[in-house]
Amino acid sequence: MNVATRKSDKADMSRTRILDAAAGLFSADGYASVSLRAIATAAGMKAGSVYYHFESKQAIVIEILDLGISMVHGEVRQTIENLPSGVSASATVRAGILAHLRAMFEFSDYTAANVRIYGQVPEPVRTANLKARRDYEALWDHMLQQVAVQNGVRANVDLKAFRLMVIGALNATIEWFDPKRGNLANLADSYAEILLHGLLPAREPEK
Repeated sequence: MNVATRKSDKADMSRTRILDAAAGLFSADGYASVSLRAIATAAGMKAGSVYYHFESKQAIVIEILDLGISMVHGEVRQTIENLPSGVSASATVRAGILAHLRAMFEFSDYTAANVRIYGQVPEPVRTANLKARRDYEALWDHMLQQVAVQNGVRANVDLKAFRLMVIGALNATIEWFDPKRGNLANLADSYAEILLHGLLPAREPEK
């Protein structure tokens, strides 16, 4: 390994330490109360060292938000791509739900920060994060469209509204579900059963 490679590896490790520390602080304390000095302390660095890797607190937040989404995106995409051909529409949606939940809790500091502080960050940060969000939404839109073609979906179901409901419900689990006390696969099955088949045994007549 040459000197340039060693320096690059060290820089990458330092950058990761900063991001990991910041994600933990943002997920626990919110956006406004976390300073660059606090991030540096949590990462075991001097404040000046943080500036070597990131020009501002906003730059750190943007990367954390992007990573939080891309980690979930990658898990769901790989899971869906690895499904055997001819798998049922129901199994596809169930697999997507479980993969989302699994990634939410595997990368919990990043995903929790994403869920908890997105509404607190400045508008430029939200704007910078939009592409990552739109790309993940597009993955679900494509999956649901394929399900509709494969198995048929009720004509009055708005797939965009369904996608918004699914992702919103799954993201909210970060606030209350403890994977040490519950089973993610069981939770995914429960959500899928309700989302795919509803609550009531049959449609009641409108009054």
